[in-house]
Amino acid sequence: MTNSNLQYKTQTPYNYAFSFFTCLTLLVFSVSGISGQHIDIRTLEKINLNRNTSLDIFFKTISNTTGLISYSVPTGLLAAGYFIDHDYTRRKGWYLVETALVNAAITTTLKYSINRTRPFISYPYIIRLDKGNSPSFPSGHTSDAFALAASLSISYPRWYIAAASFTWAGTVGYSRLHLGVHYPSDVIGGAVVGAGSAWLCHFLNRKLFTRKKN
Repeated sequence: MTNSNLQYKTQTPYNYAFSFFTCLTLLVFSVSGISGQHIDIRTLEKINLNRNTSLDIFFKTISNTTGLISYSVPTGLLAAGYFIDHDYTRRKGWYLVETALVNAAITTTLKYSINRTRPFISYPYIIRLDKGNSPSFPSGHTSDAFALAASLSISYPRWYIAAASFTWAGTVGYSRLHLGVHYPSDVIGGAVVGAGSAWLCHFLNRKLFTRKKN
């Protein structure tokens, strides 16, 4: 393998990280932009005000169980790894737990640094169907869901796992719009943070285990 190929492989993870933070920065700026805010509220109006009310309970249930699923799956996998004394399952469990914690830290930091007002406060005609007490950007439910979906897909790269987990995560994101508690950019930001946290932890774990082997 040539030196140029080696250099390319070494820089690739950093290029991904750079792209992740670039996308996140652009999202942050779009949150405060006039045109971005206009698109945000108009899209939310179409989803929230024209929603199928028969699905309110379904989306509220999906939304309210997100935290339980997002944290019980990683801890359950980790516990199973220790219970059956299986090193591979243990390592995957720790990776999912790390991703959940990193995602929570990044999401909370962004929420209180940006301090975006919830849409139902800025626009009282938006129908609020769920609680939303913390700042709006990014969506914590969405980031939790995408952190789990991405880390599961990385840990167990099967198409049916990716399809099921990302379908669930996408439904969680949409539920936050249906329930009137987030802007679309909050949901997109949450998805970027969640998936980015999974990639970041995967990259750091891979570097750590490679170093130990060497």
